[in-house]
Amino acid sequence: MTSPPEPPDLAALEHAVQRALASGSTAGLHVLGQGEISLVLGHPAGAPTSACKRLPRFPDPESFSRYGEVQAGYLDALSARGLRPAPSALHRVPGDDGVVGYVVQPLLPAERVAPEVLRQVPPDPDHPVVAQVVEHVAAAVDDRVGVDAQLSNWVVEASGRLTYLDVTTPLLRRPDGSTELDLDLFLAPFPWAMRGAVRRFVVPGLLARYHDRRSVLLDVAANLLKERLDPWLPAVVAAANRHLSGPAGAPLSVEEVRHDYASDARQWEVLLRLRRADRWWQRTVRRRTYPFLLPGRIAR
Repeated sequence: MTSPPEPPDLAALEHAVQRALASGSTAGLHVLGQGEISLVLGHPAGAPTSACKRLPRFPDPESFSRYGEVQAGYLDALSARGLRPAPSALHRVPGDDGVVGYVVQPLLPAERVAPEVLRQVPPDPDHPVVAQVVEHVAAAVDDRVGVDAQLSNWVVEASGRLTYLDVTTPLLRRPDGSTELDLDLFLAPFPWAMRGAVRRFVVPGLLARYHDRRSVLLDVAANLLKERLDPWLPAVVAAANRHLSGPAGAPLSVEEVRHDYASDARQWEVLLRLRRADRWWQRTVRRRTYPFLLPGRIAR
């Protein structure tokens, strides 16, 4: 893999983001990908060389530093368990009312992202991409370390080895079971009025899934439906079930995967609609700039 890129002109990128927030349009940005919470931006927009993920605004430099320490610990924990995190650098951009952070990675070829690789070949439970993802989950996930192992979070190197991309949410737990993740940062994109309910009723179950091997493998299989890789579902379920016997948990079924995906999609769609409603309220009624970039229509 390449080394972390030299720091791009993030001040220019942040200026473009601010223009997008003010206008309500991402037309001036190069959007590489969109998740349920945030967007990944290519920079420079005309000919991107870096993938930049903008984090929610930090209230002060100290909170930014604390996030950096937890993220660095997460990268170390992943590496110690055999995963290969993408070279990542955390950078800060001072703002008028806090600190904006970006996690910057080298831009990798889109055709090497795992779903695109699988599109080119027939389904096979022994395909190296599938086998490696399942093995990484089995080796890494436990009460201490969590992983969001969906296929879009992996890129295939020329050697065939996988690199893990999603390192901005450090899924680490302390010995007492509490999360090291700053939940205020995690909850920042949600409307203020609903953060308490999300913290109480959504976050505990959501984070717990990333620390349970069976749940992580269930998510891997369910993500195939979002990626329109339905023919791969039986193969991935078969590969996952090789690691789901006895104490590791009951085997998965295709029916369970489809049901779980539908339930998960409904939950994220409701949360996204609430965020869009909050954006409308902030921009139209309160005449304020909405401080987050929201994904466009997500095919589910």
